[in-house]
Formats: sequence, structure tokens, C-alpha cells
Amino acid sequence: MTGFDTSRLSPEVAAYIRSLETRVEKIEALETEVAALREENQQQKNQLLKMQSLNEQLVNLRRRTFGRSSEKVQYVDGEQLDFFNEAETCSDAGAPEPGKTTPVKAHTRKEKRTKAELTEGLEHKKVLCELPEDQQLCARCGNKMVRIGEKYLRSELIIIPAQVSVVDYYAASYKCVHCEQETGESYILQAQAPVPVMKKSMAAPSTVAYVMQEKFEKGVPLYRQEQYWKGQGVELRRSTMANWIIRSSRWFIPLWNLLRKEMLQQSIVNADETRCHVLKEDGRESKQMSQMWVYCSPEKKIALYQYHPSRKGQVAKEMLGDFSGYLQTDGYSGYHCLDRVTHVGCWAHARRKWVDCFVDGKPVAGSKSETAFQLIEQMFQLEQTWEDTAPEERRRLRSEKLKPILDRYWEYLASFEAAEGTALYKAQNYSLNQKQALDAVLLDGRLELTNNLAERTVKPFVMARRNFLFCDTAKGADASALCFSVIETAKRNGLDPFGYLMFLLQELPKLGPDPAEKQLLPLLPWSPDLPGYCKIKQ
Repeated sequence: MTGFDTSRLSPEVAAYIRSLETRVEKIEALETEVAALREENQQQKNQLLKMQSLNEQLVNLRRRTFGRSSEKVQYVDGEQLDFFNEAETCSDAGAPEPGKTTPVKAHTRKEKRTKAELTEGLEHKKVLCELPEDQQLCARCGNKMVRIGEKYLRSELIIIPAQVSVVDYYAASYKCVHCEQETGESYILQAQAPVPVMKKSMAAPSTVAYVMQEKFEKGVPLYRQEQYWKGQGVELRRSTMANWIIRSSRWFIPLWNLLRKEMLQQSIVNADETRCHVLKEDGRESKQMSQMWVYCSPEKKIALYQYHPSRKGQVAKEMLGDFSGYLQTDGYSGYHCLDRVTHVGCWAHARRKWVDCFVDGKPVAGSKSETAFQLIEQMFQLEQTWEDTAPEERRRLRSEKLKPILDRYWEYLASFEAAEGTALYKAQNYSLNQKQALDAVLLDGRLELTNNLAERTVKPFVMARRNFLFCDTAKGADASALCFSVIETAKRNGLDPFGYLMFLLQELPKLGPDPAEKQLLPLLPWSPDLPGYCKIKQ
């Protein structure tokens, strides 16, 4: 209405029009102010959500660094957060006075093991404590006394540190005297020595096996092994031991390939990955992180490690090839490129997302995270009661009793909306995005609710990584993957890692770099032909 010609109108009408124009201008100004306030309000909300998200990250980081790792929870009453009215809310006229007894829940204590149980299976050596010759004379008559018996005093556990010695091999030569007498020429034959692990090296199978076990099973870095051997009088440098590991681990490649073939023939594979820091790698900066991939089978006790610079799903696709069974993972999207498999989710990860919503690791009673957490807990409690049930029966029980809880869980997640960026939002969306994979546990009774098998398999590498921190080269990372594969597969099959490593390093060099599958079958960890020293003493 601005600019309207009011000269032809009466003064009253013109004044009314001018007042309308003023009101319109005020309305437009107010609308502009409201829009600015709305924008400012939205910015403040975004800032608040960002601060809330950062605060949650800080709390979770502190909890993971300084808190306990167990997901067992203690509940927090919602009223406990307001401590100003503590006296009123906590008062109880029926509370016992000091000095009165309060009944507590009875419990049983595990009995201590006896000395016989502690030393069961160990060799016992008898030591008889006798009197010196000059004290075997009778104090009364001076004649020599005779031993009439013995009395048990105590038992001691003796530990003998690692002993180092050098074995010098000589080849005996033989000739035929008869041929020499008849023809004048000697027929000479020379004995063959055992095939060495590495040519032109003093490393014996037992030495290399010991270094591998110390580094990859016990997490002892090579520089600490170097210090230990120096204390034993042996100048064994870390560079030498690293060279032994890289060169000797190549013998494990054919066995690793056969184990991979066996794993791909199974119905279920669990997979996971973790970071691996390699300092010297062509085309990559030293600060870039690579990956150690882990694959294992719950049916055939196989654990395989694979080093790769990338975390792309193509790595898993090349590893698993034409595998078409159940693949259980933690929900990482990189595995979605595998379209021939049935993806199975991990309820432990889903539960962990709700735990991240707790206050100092404790759920607030009545909160959304507490309700969702309790539904998952009910599923785990049911699974514990079916632990020893046959797979087909477990599948039936899951359809009858587990599925209703699942349905309630999904209905509850669809009943509320969480603020974007918060821990509650992340927990809700993790489950919703993994719904089909999490529901897949109903398809087969052999499936587990969690991917804990892969988590436990990756843990030895993570624990060892805390000690050796990084791999120097990609060859060292590949050697680590091969050694971890052999050691963890041996442990899962009840073998002594040192004995099995030594056995493989004795036998594989005899077969050459490209042995036939038939030759490798007796070397598999479940082979009945393995020698006794490969098995753990019971």
C-alpha cells in the first residue's frame, strides 16, 4: 500500500490508509524479527546438540579409558540425579539402627585347589635329605647308624629357565670296500642332514618357534627379547630375529591357503577388522593406518588373519570368494558388497550402543535407553538357557520365545524420535539400520547372537599391538598375519603353540615351497597324526 495516492480521498480515509501502512510495516518488521529469532534459536539448538554430542563423546572416552569394560550395569534412579532433596527422598522410618543385624544373601566360595591338583601332570623328582657321614654315628656308643625310613617334608615347584646350546651337524660318509677291491673305484654315499628352516642360518626350528611364540602369543617385542638373550650370554639382535620371522613364516603360506579353503566350505564365517600401523610401505605415508582382517569359523576351528592397507569391502570380497553361507559381522558397511552371503548382525554391538547412553555407565530408571537395553538383556538370558540345546531345537525355541521380544524391541524403537547427533539417536539408528541382519539369528539355530567369536580372535592381535605398537614393513605385517593364524588356530584346537610351530617348521621345509594338498593334510591342527609334543599336557 506504500505510495498509494491519497490526495483525492477524504482526510478520514487518507488517515485510515496511512495507519494501515504503518501497521503493515510493523508486521513486516515483526516477521523479519521472528524469522531472525527462529534462525538464532535453531542455531542454538544445533549448538546444544553439538555440545551434548561432544559431552557424550568425552564421557564415553573417559569411561573407556578409566572405567570398567564390563557391560554389567548398576541402575541409577532418576530422582538420584537431584541430590538437593536427598534427605527427604532417602528417609526411611523402618531403616535398621546401628548395631542391628541385617540378613544377607548366602553364597558359596570356590574351594582352593590342593597341591596335588596344582602339580597334576608334572614330573616329580624325589630328593632324599640324608645325614653327612660324620653325623651318622651314634652319640651314645659311637657306632654307625643305619637308615630305617624316611618322612615326607614338602614339595617345591622348580622352574628351569630357557637353555641355549649349539648343535653341530656332521654328515657321515660311507664307501663300499667290496666294489673298491673288485673295480678299484670306490662307491661313496653321504648321509643327509635335516632340512634347515633357512639356508645359511643358525636358526633351528625350536629357536624360530620360540621367538614367534614370544612375540605373537605373549606380546614380547623383539627389543625385549634381545635384552633377554643378552642376559643369557647370546648376542641375538632384533634385526636378526625379525629376518627369521619374515623368512620362516613363508613356509606357512600353503597351510594358510588350505585353511582358507576349509573355512570357505563351512556354513558360517565370522569376520572383523582392526587397525594396523605400518611405518614403511610404498606409496603410503607412515602415519596412515592399515588394517588387520580376521576371519574365523565356529564349526571348523579356524582363525585366519590377513593384512591389507585398505579397509574397503573389496578386501573381504576377494578373501571370501564364492562363499555363500552366513557371514556374521559388527555391521560395518564394507561387508555389504558381499551379495552371495546372508548377513548376520551382532546384538552385543547393539546393546553396547545403548550402554553409551547411560550416565557414568549406569542406566537411568525409566529412560528409553534402559527400556531398550532390558529387552536385549531378556534375549541374552533366554539364550543362556538354550546354550546346550541342539541347533534345530534352538531354532524352534527362538521362533516361539525370542521372536516376540524382537517384535516388541522394533515396535519400541519406532515409537519415539531421538534428537539427531545424540547417543540415543546413534543407538536407535544402529539397530534400525541393522534390522534385517539382527533378525537373521532366527534363521538357523547354529547362529549366535553376537560376533564375539571374531572379537575374541582379534583380541590377541590388539593386546600384542599394545607392546610392539607397529610393524616396520608390509612384509613384517604379512608375516605377523601368518604367525597369528597358525598360533590362534592351534590354540582353538587344543594344541601347544610352541610345539605346533616347531613341528611345522620341521616338516614344511621338507615339502618345498609348493607342496600338494595331500602332503599338507597330516599337518592340519585337527590331524590325528600330529606328534604328542604338539598337544597341551593335561
